[in-house]
Amino acid sequence: MTQPPPHTIIEGQRQDWNRVAAAWEKWDRFFDEQMTFLNHRLMADARLRPGMKVLDLGSGTGYPALLGAQTVGPSGSVTGMDLAEQMLEAARRKATRLGLTNVTFRTGDVTTLPFKAHSFDAVTSRFCLMFLPEIPKAAAEIARVLKPGGWVAAAVWSAPDKNPSIGLSMATIKLVVELPPPDPSAPGIFRLAKPGDLAGILKQAGLADVMEQEFLAEWSYASPEEYYTSLMELAAPIQNLMAQLSADQLRRIKQLIIEAVSPFRRDNRIVFPIAVRMVSARKQL
Repeated sequence: MTQPPPHTIIEGQRQDWNRVAAAWEKWDRFFDEQMTFLNHRLMADARLRPGMKVLDLGSGTGYPALLGAQTVGPSGSVTGMDLAEQMLEAARRKATRLGLTNVTFRTGDVTTLPFKAHSFDAVTSRFCLMFLPEIPKAAAEIARVLKPGGWVAAAVWSAPDKNPSIGLSMATIKLVVELPPPDPSAPGIFRLAKPGDLAGILKQAGLADVMEQEFLAEWSYASPEEYYTSLMELAAPIQNLMAQLSADQLRRIKQLIIEAVSPFRRDNRIVFPIAVRMVSARKQL
């Protein structure tokens, strides 16, 4: 399957993420609370400590960059990068509310980082790298901007069957409308789900001490309706698909999705298991 050129993919992603930026800010507190454990894990894997200069890739509305800024303290600094300027505007507002003056956000493509070699003590990235059309190029850039001895820590989604809150929606939509099979090599949520995928790319970029773990956890929603609403408001690819469907198809999909989440009910909430692939590596001295 022929993919569009990288610049076309990146521009489409920029438009998609800008379009849903307001929704991500609306749901910000929900995801901050649900993913706090993951943000702290990334800080640990990147070996952050006061005084460090840190680069966060794919910062979106601010995490884990904001936690990074709190971790490195006023003697350190964090630069957050993302394609979508409107997502970063939300991040800046959060930084202001938190009183953080040691974090800055700038738009950019992480496969062509605008920094000199050996600029950062550490690099973090949460749910960004799998969307890149040229992942090895991004890994090479990470290796270039890291200082010798510095660590990169990244989180990407593991297998679809271990993340039903993500895979369930598309499986349900397929019951109503025929969809082409996904290209496993194309940018997407599960692009780096297989064991060794990202670890191998980091090794090829010359990084050492590569470590990988499938990190199991849970997140939850107040109701099936809350899950459905978040899906429709936050998932740009699903929005693109749903815009092509009739009102009857949309009603049927909503009904089926709400029915499909029923097995995940626990203590009056909808609780989903999640599996995240945590990968870290060090630049040799």
